[in-house]
Amino acid sequence: MTLDVSPRPGAAPRTAMLRAQTSMELRLLVRNGEQILLTLVIPLLLLVMGTRSESIVDLGTDRPIDVIAPSVLALAVLSTSFTSVAISTGFDRRYGVLKRLGASPLPRSTLLLGKVLAVVVVEAVQLIVLSVAALALGWEPQGGPGAWLWLVVLVVLGTAAFGALGLLIAGTLRAEATLAVANLVYVLLLVGGAVMVPLSKYPESARTVLELLPSAALGQGLRDAFAGAAVGVGPALVLLAWAVVAGIATVRTFKWE
Repeated sequence: MTLDVSPRPGAAPRTAMLRAQTSMELRLLVRNGEQILLTLVIPLLLLVMGTRSESIVDLGTDRPIDVIAPSVLALAVLSTSFTSVAISTGFDRRYGVLKRLGASPLPRSTLLLGKVLAVVVVEAVQLIVLSVAALALGWEPQGGPGAWLWLVVLVVLGTAAFGALGLLIAGTLRAEATLAVANLVYVLLLVGGAVMVPLSKYPESARTVLELLPSAALGQGLRDAFAGAAVGVGPALVLLAWAVVAGIATVRTFKWE
C-alpha cells in the first residue's frame, strides 16, 4: 500500500479559522492588564463602593444596591464592547496586525466575527461574576424571568451599538488618538451618560438629550427591567439605531492599515 504524502494546499475550514481567531482574541484580552481593569476590576469596585459607603448621588431609594447592580452590568458592557474593542483594534492597526491578517487566507468577516465572539465570551463571564457579587451584597432583582430576558436583549443590542462605535473610532483614528478618545468617552459616559445614575436624577432639560445616548438606554433599560417596571421599546430602539448608524459608518470608513 502506497501512502499518499502529496501536499494539499489550501485554507483551513472557516470554522477552524474562526475558532483559532476567537481563541487568540481571548488570550490577548486576558493578558492585557488594562483591559482586565476596565472590564472587571472597575465595575466590581463601583459595585462594592456603592453599597458599602455613602453614595455621592442620592439614588432615591434606601436600597442603593438595587440601582447600582443593573447599572454596573451596563457599565461592564460599555467597558468591553466599546473601550476594549476600540483600543485593541486601534493598536492592531498600528502594528500591522490587521494588514497581515487581511492578506492571509483568513476572511475579514471571520476576523471581525472572531473579535465579536471574544467580546461575547468576556461579557458572559463579566455578567455572571458581577451578578453573583451583587446578589451576595444583597441585590434583590425584580421582574422575574422577563427581567433576565430584557437583560439578554439589551446586552446584545448594547454590544452591537458600542462595538460598532469602538470599531468606528479604531478604524479612522491613529492608535494614540484612539486610546485617548476611547478612554475620554468612557469617563464622560460613566460620569454623565446616565449609565450609573438614573435619568430621573438629571435636570429635566438634559433628559431629552440623555435618553438618546446608548449608555442611558442600556443603563436605564436594565434598571427598569430589574425594578419590575415596564421597560418599553424605547431603549431597544435607541440601541438599535446606534448599532445601525455606527455599523454603516464603520463599513464605509474603516481602514485596515
